[in-house]
Amino acid sequence: MRSSRSKPDPLDPGAEGFAHRGLHSGPAFPENSFPAFAAALELRAGIECDLRLTADDHILVFHDADAMRLCASPLRIGKSTLAELGRLHLGGQPIPTLPGLLSIVAGHVPLLLEVKVDGDIWRWIPALRGDLAGYTGPFGIMSFDPRLPRLLKTNLPGIRRGLVLRAGLPSLRRWAAIRLADPEFVAIERTALTEPWVAHLKQRMPVYSWTIRTVEERRQAEVQADALIWEGNGRSGS
Repeated sequence: MRSSRSKPDPLDPGAEGFAHRGLHSGPAFPENSFPAFAAALELRAGIECDLRLTADDHILVFHDADAMRLCASPLRIGKSTLAELGRLHLGGQPIPTLPGLLSIVAGHVPLLLEVKVDGDIWRWIPALRGDLAGYTGPFGIMSFDPRLPRLLKTNLPGIRRGLVLRAGLPSLRRWAAIRLADPEFVAIERTALTEPWVAHLKQRMPVYSWTIRTVEERRQAEVQADALIWEGNGRSGS
């Protein structure tokens, strides 16, 4: 069910929604990898992915703080250089950088870029400014840390900014985070969708929901959210 806001959502991914960390499946298509992003592009789905900063201020598309789970390496992303991390592989290819992701997406689908701040809040604005310069496709940047969208508003006001919210966040902390972030969209944990505050936010801005993994979860979430962030059997038409 779409909201009744008068302005269209510039990041609307259509019926296919956003593929969570790309269209990943098994070792050949690991999460946040070039193969997973290529598969999402073939489906014409929007792409949700995670961003982390290397020690030398390059932006990698990677979820975890270290590379052990996905690459069997103890290297920590924020403590390693791009050259060191460039020796690791996902799905037979290097870990994507943000410029690498943008080059293959090339504006064909909308992107949700989730920043993992990891204590590096002040380094993010110059890194994002450099990597996103000249990119004209639809994208939004979001974070659990409300300081990041606030910095975007102040320093990169042309970038669409969002706030990621977990279910169970105490109401006072949630209110304070929303006030500080001043988001243009929110990404809300699926189990919170039926709460009244979500419907209130939906009157003001697009509400996306994560992570939809089953057909039943999709059926329920479609009622409350404007777009779904899905994986596995949460895909539209599954």
